[in-house]
Parts: sequence; C-alpha cells; structure tokens
Amino acid sequence: MSMNNRARQLLLHLVGCIVFLALPILFKPGPNDPRNMFIDFRFMSDLIVYLLLIGFFYLNYYLLVPEYYFKRKYLLYVLLVIGFYFVLISIPDLFMHGPPPKGMNGGEMRPPPRGEHFLLHKIGNNLFLFMIVLFFSLMLRISSQWKKTEEEKITAELSYLKAQINPHFLFNTLNSIYSLAIQKSDDTAAAVVKLSGMMRYVISEAHKDFVSLEKEITYLRSYIELQQIRFGNSIQLTFSIEGRTEGKVIAPLVLIPFIENAFKHGVNAEEDSDIRINVLITEQNLILTVRNKKVFVRHSADDKSGLGIDNTRMRLQLLYPSRHQLVITDTDESFSVHLELTLK
Repeated sequence: MSMNNRARQLLLHLVGCIVFLALPILFKPGPNDPRNMFIDFRFMSDLIVYLLLIGFFYLNYYLLVPEYYFKRKYLLYVLLVIGFYFVLISIPDLFMHGPPPKGMNGGEMRPPPRGEHFLLHKIGNNLFLFMIVLFFSLMLRISSQWKKTEEEKITAELSYLKAQINPHFLFNTLNSIYSLAIQKSDDTAAAVVKLSGMMRYVISEAHKDFVSLEKEITYLRSYIELQQIRFGNSIQLTFSIEGRTEGKVIAPLVLIPFIENAFKHGVNAEEDSDIRINVLITEQNLILTVRNKKVFVRHSADDKSGLGIDNTRMRLQLLYPSRHQLVITDTDESFSVHLELTLK
C-alpha cells in the first residue's frame, strides 16, 4: 500500500471515530449544555460505551476475525464476542460508581437511573449498537481479505504467464540465430549480441509489474532488427514509432507477442512478405498497430503458435482490466492487431 493510500485510510478512520463519538452529543435528550454534559450519568455512560465500541471494532478487525473467524473457530469467536459485550455493559456502571473525578464533588454527579425498565433499555440500545459495530467490522475485514486474496491470485497468475512467455521468446529467438548459423551468415555474431541484450532485459526487467516505456521500445527495436538480420531482403518491413516515451511505464513484454506473431506467420522467402508495425504514443495512451500479409508457413506439429497472444490477452485483462482495447482482425489475406493501452 502506498503512503498516500495509508494516509487516506488513516484520515478516514480518524474522521469515522470522531463522528462516531459525536453521536452521544447529537442524540443527547434535552439541552446540550457543556457545563452539565460531563456530570450527566446517561451521557457519560453512553460516551464510555462508544469508546469501548471503537475499541471492540479494532479488536474484532485485527484480532478476533483473523485469529478465530477465518480459522473456523466459530464457537470460540462467538464466546469472545459475547464476553466482550457483557464487559461493554458492565464497565460504565463500574466507572460511574467509582470515586468522582478530580476537581468534581461526588454530589455533582447526577445519580444513575434505576429500575428494570432502564436496565432493559440500556441493554437493548447497547446491543443494537454492538451488533452494528460487530457486523461492520466483520464485513470490512472479510472484504479486505477477499481483496488481498484476489491480488495474490492475480500475482500468481501473472508469474505463471511470465514463466511461460519468457522461454517462449528465448526458444524462438534461438531458432532465428540457428537459422543464421546454418546459412553461415556473417550476421550471426551481431545477432548473438542483439540476443544478449534482449535476454539481459528479460532477466532484469521482465519480473517487474511495470518498466519504463523507453526500455520496452528498445527491446522491440532489438527484436525487429534481429528478424531483419535473419530474413534480409525477403520481407517488406515498415516500422515506425511516433511520440515521446519519457516518463511513461508499461507492463513488460506486453507488446512483443503481436510483433513476434507477425514475423512467425507472415514471412516466407518464396512469397512476397509484408509486415507493417506502428507504435503511436500520446500523452496518456499507446496504440500498437501490427499487420502482416498471410503466407504459407510450415510449422511443427507441437508448435504452440498462439501461446504468446493468449497469455498476453490474459495479462492485459489482469493488468489493464478497464484500460485497454484489443481488436484482432483475421481474414484470408491478412492478420492485424490494434491495441490501445491507457498508460500510467
């Protein structure tokens, strides 16, 4: 949790406590004379109850619910809650029958009301407030735990997807360099250098939730240059970047699967291959457009050509749930991708 969120949460708790403690004053019968307020038994009794209820709220939220309710110790949890309730209704009477506060004569304290009617009235009112505080703290804690569980689930899913994607890129890139080596190309050494830079990025940056957009674009350039070394003049490639990358961040390896897919399914030395890639960066958005002409490409039977795109779809849903639009158009002649991201 960031410092801003912590400060906001602390402020909300502080305001909530102040408003809650103001309730005995707001609903006090008769005139609210400050001179008489703190010698009035009913007001002081209510004030003590409200202070205890605040204490119970945090006791239930931070201790009872996680230690007993979440661990399915329901009977013990109920017994502890009931026990605290009886403490709640007992302490005000003990306090009010003790020695008078310093500076106040015992005669100034108005005697507490007596009788069965008053006792039932007090228990009923306190029980109603107690149940509200109990329910509210329980629901808040359950909601917080659910949110934490969802965040942990998302983190685990992202880690799993990254674990699949990283080897996927490595294997495909090594295949590219292997093809150069088979051809005894003079560009093999340059390709190895490109690969080392790409792998350095994957190892040092890909585990992060977000990286600088500038580094991600550099990775894309390296990949495209590596493919140009591999295929040479057999492809017609258009690659353009518009806009400024400074000060912007993006999820790592979220763009490359669409570019890799274009090279994997859009290049054949025996056919005219056409790949067009454009990255447009605005103040708040990034728009990636990739289009490749469909050509015949032979793949092995165990080739998982859709792995990168499928994983990226899921990563986009997890990292940019309401901040992305992905449109894939698959026709007989071409395959195109239009991705819009709202950058942080």
